[in-house]
Amino acid sequence: MHKADRLFQLVNLIRVHQPITAERLAERVGVSVRSIYRYIDDLSLSGVPVYGTTGVGYALDAAFEMPPLRLSRIEVDALTLGMEMLAGSADNELSSAARTLLSKVAASAPHQTSDPQQSPTRALNSSTAVTRGHLSTLRQAIEHKRVLQITYTSLDGVVSRRLIQPIGLFYWDGKWTVGSWCNTRAAYRDFRVDRIAAILTSEEPWRGSPQIALRTYMRHQSTASRTDSSLSR
Repeated sequence: MHKADRLFQLVNLIRVHQPITAERLAERVGVSVRSIYRYIDDLSLSGVPVYGTTGVGYALDAAFEMPPLRLSRIEVDALTLGMEMLAGSADNELSSAARTLLSKVAASAPHQTSDPQQSPTRALNSSTAVTRGHLSTLRQAIEHKRVLQITYTSLDGVVSRRLIQPIGLFYWDGKWTVGSWCNTRAAYRDFRVDRIAAILTSEEPWRGSPQIALRTYMRHQSTASRTDSSLSR
């Protein structure tokens, strides 16, 4: 990555997550903390109003505005492909947002072909109406911290009913999964959304705790093998 691109990435990270520490920036950018200090100096010298507070992190002056975003041809192609994949696989609300964003990108990038059908790189996957409906329900449950009762068929054909606290939705290997705290098993479980037969909102209250959180779930997943049997049984 060119230095100018890294500096732009750094400004954008500070703008979105401010205040943010040098350690966190180094983790997100993939460089050393010492490099972050050098980049912050470069930004300050170039006129970007970034300031740091000891023990708090870096932030930008409230009046600072990012310059108009300029995308390269390959960046536009990548964004177009990503939005097309999302439009074909997500729930109706996210699909609609992806198509709207795609039209905005096409309008703001004159070097990009105006007809996505002419692109040689395409995303042709499509979710079923049932899966789209489940994705919408799960996304709202995650946002509003609702406990759900699902009827689920495991990979070996066993049907079970579970009470889950959904934590996040993940798309990998062409399938959506919902990462959850399974109240029934008292453990993290991943459920393939296309194998969920029914979803009901439960009256059981959400069990708020540090254990039932996205960051904790992600740490748990990072220590587990992808071939582990955590895909629910």
